[in-house]
Amino acid sequence: MINKLAVFTDETENFVTPYAPSKKEKVRFKIRVGKKDFTKIRIIFDNNTYEMKKEKNDKMFDFFGVSILVLKNATYYYELENKEGTVFYYNRNGISNSIDHNFDFQIVIDFKVPEWSRGAVMYQIFIDRFCNGDPSNDVETDEYMYRGKEFINNAVIDKNEYVKKAKDWYELPDVKDNTKFYGGDLQGVMDKLEYLKELGVEAVYFNPIFVSPSNHRYDTQDYEYVDPHIGKIVSDKEGVLDANMVSNSQSEKYIERVTNFDNLKASNELLRMLIQKAHSLGIKVILDGVFNHCGSFNKWLDREKIYYEKAGYENGAFIDKNSPYVNYFKFREEKWPYNLSYDKWWDYEELPKLHYEGSEELYHYVMSVARKWIADPYQADGWRLDVAADLGYSKEFNHQFWKDFRKSVKTANRDAVILAEHYENPSEWLRGDEWDTIMNYEAFMEPVSYYFTGMEKHSDKEKKELLGGTEIFINTMKWFQGQMPIQSLETAMNQISNHDHSRFLTRTNRTIGRIYSKGTTGASMDTNKGILKEATVLQMTWPGAPTIYYGDEAGLTGWTDPDNRRTYPWGREDHELLAFYKKIIEIHKRYRALKTGSLIYLVGDYNILSYARFNENEKVIVIFNNNEYPKLDLVIPVWMVEIPDESKLKKIFATDVSGFYENTDEYVVFDGNIKISIPPFSSTILAIS
Repeated sequence: MINKLAVFTDETENFVTPYAPSKKEKVRFKIRVGKKDFTKIRIIFDNNTYEMKKEKNDKMFDFFGVSILVLKNATYYYELENKEGTVFYYNRNGISNSIDHNFDFQIVIDFKVPEWSRGAVMYQIFIDRFCNGDPSNDVETDEYMYRGKEFINNAVIDKNEYVKKAKDWYELPDVKDNTKFYGGDLQGVMDKLEYLKELGVEAVYFNPIFVSPSNHRYDTQDYEYVDPHIGKIVSDKEGVLDANMVSNSQSEKYIERVTNFDNLKASNELLRMLIQKAHSLGIKVILDGVFNHCGSFNKWLDREKIYYEKAGYENGAFIDKNSPYVNYFKFREEKWPYNLSYDKWWDYEELPKLHYEGSEELYHYVMSVARKWIADPYQADGWRLDVAADLGYSKEFNHQFWKDFRKSVKTANRDAVILAEHYENPSEWLRGDEWDTIMNYEAFMEPVSYYFTGMEKHSDKEKKELLGGTEIFINTMKWFQGQMPIQSLETAMNQISNHDHSRFLTRTNRTIGRIYSKGTTGASMDTNKGILKEATVLQMTWPGAPTIYYGDEAGLTGWTDPDNRRTYPWGREDHELLAFYKKIIEIHKRYRALKTGSLIYLVGDYNILSYARFNENEKVIVIFNNNEYPKLDLVIPVWMVEIPDESKLKKIFATDVSGFYENTDEYVVFDGNIKISIPPFSSTILAIS
């Protein structure tokens, strides 16, 4: 009788060395099986069969290995034969009598991701809402309109189209929030870099920081300059709009702020200084690149006549058919001047789609932008790519663009990470020549949200059938993790909250709601910090780069966009949560196994999940009880992580609804197991003492 639970291997550096090989490099493959269970083991690599040799054994296991010269990207699986001649198969889906090749392991050659990004603790900052360090650059009320009246037939528009400055840093977002500014800026981030260092952050990811008329800045106005409203304003003018003004071309203040080169250069210099200071503290900086579309304010289109007949700028394509930028957009009709027939992303008038196929100049210009910010003198450490799969008008062009983008970026800075926003199967972009990795929705945020809260990531749907469904959770993770090579998996941005989805703490109330239906107070009602801690412990002990959305660590709540963009509550933080985050981040960074180690599932039941992260020297056991009823007694089979009898495991960290605890109980392994009692809505981390 073979022990199927003893069989294990994966694609990590524990079992594949080197885990990220070059072409024509010999790779060592290893697999672990129960002692004397199998007489022959073969690896079927790229449809070729290689016999593996038994290399060592201990009291519980035999270890087999083989070296193979790798010439190209390939998939592989294992055949295991016992003394009776029965053959079993092993891949990501485990051991079975038949093989589902959808779960085969993969190896991608010449795919190098930055070493620093493997398991890096990242921190996402929505700049307007993090910290106001320089009130002199704040957007002024009525400084401009988000959409001018002039090109919508002079119709009366909602007052919300006029930008406004929040009266109080702590006031909550409005239903229509794009035009409301709180004043967060780069100086504010600089002022708080020591806070981020103390928290344990290793990389900061900024939502867009380039010139833009909205607070989210996903409608880029100028790719070459940081927005002076979050940078530096050294030259200013009076002159905000009044109710009789129909065009943003009449806003002298706004035009001076965003077109004066003294302001623009000073703002770029501030970013350089910020990155330099971050690097001195050991913190990387990732910028947000919005290259699928720009904004209607963009100087190439200039629908708002910000740059029209302005010294140092060419006329925009919206106004002038002879503009040098006409081919940067796809116009459907000949309707100049004021041509509204340009293609728009998702038909948003404010988001004109860029037409790279129509302009080689645009293509090369954006490649130069990609290089500019990650090379000297700025030296940013990578790009997050907005709606990256949407860029271009065909899949073929999209892939060619990102291949060239990677060459441009990696030539300028080989240690820069390329991280794409993508919601579906990313495998065709993760072959070593386009993206490094993705924002990890399908293989992290969504299954984690369903498992712990039963809520969809927007809080607008519930799926109670997925709440606590451990088998479904594991199978989902196996499937979607299998769409990424190990290089991408270990660097994937693992978030539980971000700027597009509800705050995770709000999801713990398991209530359907949005700001317009439940109001801002509803997002804070009946929340459960025990569940938030569970999800965060999983985030910090799971393969990938755990990424905190600013303020989650301080107890922020909020429905989906725009309520999820509340300001960081400086002076009003939840200090118990903050201390919890600092400790769990410290644990994540203490154990290399939590960054690059293997993952093996141990125990599972309804709302009960246990797994281990391990390498040759470190064994970390993680246990969750997401039930609300009293303590449960569990038997955890730690022998599966090669922990022998009489070993001692220390409870190094534990959480529940009321708090968190360090270095408490000790457990002795007996007959391969430990017995442990765990409270409701709790997590426990054990390690060999």
